[in-house]
Amino acid sequence: MSKENSTPIEKLFGSKTRAKLLKLFFENPEKSFYVREMTRVIDEQINSVRRELLNLESIGVIKNETFDNKVYYSANSKHPFARPLTEIFSKKIDSTREKDVHETTWEEYCRPVKNYIKGLVVTNRLPGQDGVDLLVIGNDKTKKLTRWAEVVEKKQGKPINYVIMSTDDFTYRKNVKDRFLEEIFEMEISEIIDPYKIIK
Repeated sequence: MSKENSTPIEKLFGSKTRAKLLKLFFENPEKSFYVREMTRVIDEQINSVRRELLNLESIGVIKNETFDNKVYYSANSKHPFARPLTEIFSKKIDSTREKDVHETTWEEYCRPVKNYIKGLVVTNRLPGQDGVDLLVIGNDKTKKLTRWAEVVEKKQGKPINYVIMSTDDFTYRKNVKDRFLEEIFEMEISEIIDPYKIIK
C-alpha cells in the first residue's frame, strides 16, 4: 500500500482494505454481507478481503453467521469499540471511493433461500394493526424458511408477524377464496415477489 496515497484513516488502521471494510460494516450496522458481495462493494481483491475479515473477527469487532452454506459478516454492535467505530466510519471518507451501499431490498433478503421461497407478500402493516407483515410461500419441512424469517427479523430490528404457507396450501386457499388470504391482500402491499406466477 502506497503511503503517499493513503488517507489518515487508512494509515491509522494500517490497511486500505481494513478501513473500507470497517466503513462498510459500521456505516451499515444492521446489514450483513457475504465475501463476494463485499469485494464488489469496496472494490478490493477477494484474498485481501478474506485476510482482513480474519483480522477483524479475531478482535471481535465483526461477527459472522452461516445461512444456507454461505457465511455472512456484520458489525458486532456489542463490542466495546462499536460506538467509536460507528462515529468514525459513519462519516463520509471521500478517498475510500467505495461504491454506494444501497438499502437492502426484499429480493436481496430472499437470495439465501431463493430455492425454497416460491412467493413472498410484504405488507405495510401499521403498529397495532391486525394482520401479517410477511406471507412466505414455500416448503418449510427443513425449517429453513423459519430460520430465514428469524434472521430477517433480527436484521430489521423489530418483531415481524410472518406466516409460512406451502405452495399447495396457498393454491388451495386462493382457489376457495380463503378469508385469511383475502384479508392479507386487502392490506396495503409494499412488495410481491412472485417468480413462479402463483400469487397473481
